[in-house]
Amino acid sequence: MLKKVEGIVIRTVDYGETNKILTLFTRETGKVGVMARGAKKPKSRLSAVSQLFVYGQYLYQHTSGLGGLNQGEIIDSFRSIRNDLFLTSYAAYAAELVDKLTEERKPNPYLFEMLYQVLHALDEEKDPEVVVFIFELKMLRVAGITPQLDRCANCGLPEGKFHFSINEGGLLCHRCLSVDPYHLPMTKRTAELLHLFAHIDLGRLGNISLKEETKKEIRHILNLYFDAYSGLYLKSKRFLDQLDKFKLE
Repeated sequence: MLKKVEGIVIRTVDYGETNKILTLFTRETGKVGVMARGAKKPKSRLSAVSQLFVYGQYLYQHTSGLGGLNQGEIIDSFRSIRNDLFLTSYAAYAAELVDKLTEERKPNPYLFEMLYQVLHALDEEKDPEVVVFIFELKMLRVAGITPQLDRCANCGLPEGKFHFSINEGGLLCHRCLSVDPYHLPMTKRTAELLHLFAHIDLGRLGNISLKEETKKEIRHILNLYFDAYSGLYLKSKRFLDQLDKFKLE
């Protein structure tokens, strides 16, 4: 049976001399794998639509196993991302997060739209670190490991001077710091931004300018939280961390 979907290429694997196996994250059917025969040939009609991050309409043979891609039409190729190593790295991280945290053929139109918004924001050259912070916090919800960011995770106090506790899974107020001797100090600005980023619509993201110290603080907290609760090891994330270190040198 032929199936037409709107999808984004989130992973590609070479298969033989001329073929590719694509992982598409689609609006209609979630994550699906398809074989793009001959896609590695420069003159193939499937070559352009089989590139990583391409957003397009795809027609494929729907089977119980790996489908066969019949044709595709590009809606957006996100050219700016392709021409910048740093943007490519951030996009690759977002795509791998979606790949690792979703099951085959489980539709999630909200997540599809969110991934599109991430790629669109990166392509428009919005601050890539801010874009990824927002996406990471929303993906924590997808993974079912959302931190408590609007009140103290221990006593429920909604306002005050907060630190962050990996062990308690969120904010700790000044009265509850003894609950976790390894709590992470953070500024009021960082606490406010974590809450904002968890709820903001990426499609409405303007130009947010953050100090490097604030970015470093948010990155440190999110890295530790992901490592503690997600159980994921992402190659794209390690490469991104290396690039960030290189950028600071």
